[in-house]
Amino acid sequence: MRILAIDTALGACSACVLDTADMVHPLAIEQIAMERGHAEALMPLIERVMNAVEGGFSSLDRVAVTVGPGSYTGLRVGVSAARAIALAANIPAVGVTTLAACAAPLVGREPGRVIAAALDAKHGQVWFQALSSEGRQIVALRQVSYRDAARAIGAGPVSLVGSASLAVANEAWAIGLDALVIDDARAPDVIWVARLGMIADPETAPPRPLYLKAPETTPQDRARLARR
Repeated sequence: MRILAIDTALGACSACVLDTADMVHPLAIEQIAMERGHAEALMPLIERVMNAVEGGFSSLDRVAVTVGPGSYTGLRVGVSAARAIALAANIPAVGVTTLAACAAPLVGREPGRVIAAALDAKHGQVWFQALSSEGRQIVALRQVSYRDAARAIGAGPVSLVGSASLAVANEAWAIGLDALVIDDARAPDVIWVARLGMIADPETAPPRPLYLKAPETTPQDRARLARR
């Protein structure tokens, strides 16, 4: 299987092509750190990546995309691109959560420890999920305060990843938990988006944005025109 993976959910614009013949080294990859501008950067980036792959788009078997949680604009940009490419190439598209992609590198590598992914949701909130060292879900994906995230871990010990991992670790240390910050990256590794996308079921992992909080801006009712 050959898969194109796309990530625009958080602090990066990334794409890679991975083949099951080599799950370590992608055929092509490009990652650009950015907080804004994903809409302008993504399609040229994908074009560069696909130009480096023999067979181009016609060689793909699947498309994977991060579906959130993340920024509203970033999620829509990535999901729209993934759906369009999948439709044009007549191949399935699947969604991968950002928290799963962040936590996946630690599964099987932290024996006896809880694996927790924590991403900054702004305003003292965190997008949070916790797994056992074997990958079994312990705490379902949710948006909570730093303190509530730390308390949801249980007795620990815990290994943390993600942009809010230090903030959650501080709360964990305050209540006496053994907590390690493994990686505080602002975005998942797109190679892991590809790996998870390869095993995802298109029926249960659709490329649909996952939102855990309401928009920070809302329409102005005073400026709305009356219907005739």
